[in-house]
Amino acid sequence: MTLISWDDFEKVDIRVGTILSVDEFPEARKPAYILTVDLGEELGSRRSSAQVTSLYNKEELVGKQVLCVVNFPPKQIGPMRSEVLVTGFDDGTGKIVLAGPDSHFKIPNGAKLF
Repeated sequence: MTLISWDDFEKVDIRVGTILSVDEFPEARKPAYILTVDLGEELGSRRSSAQVTSLYNKEELVGKQVLCVVNFPPKQIGPMRSEVLVTGFDDGTGKIVLAGPDSHFKIPNGAKLF
């Protein structure tokens, strides 16, 4: 593990957003969806490629709140431009579980992680 400073942590802008839509991404090398995430008034909606097809179906993702790194530069993934990094955890078998706030609470889109 590499230790970082508080200043390093403050450079990473992590915001909560709500998934608005989920599209198939057949051009991806590994199975993935294209997520459109509402990140609030300041940031608007952004798209991301997410390799979460093994644990989530499209319908259950719509409306889910997720944590996104919003200050990475956009990344071209095949024909789509990924504008944010939707975060998650490996479940120990290589499947990704999305990271988000406690489902008991609705957090305003765009709220920053501190």
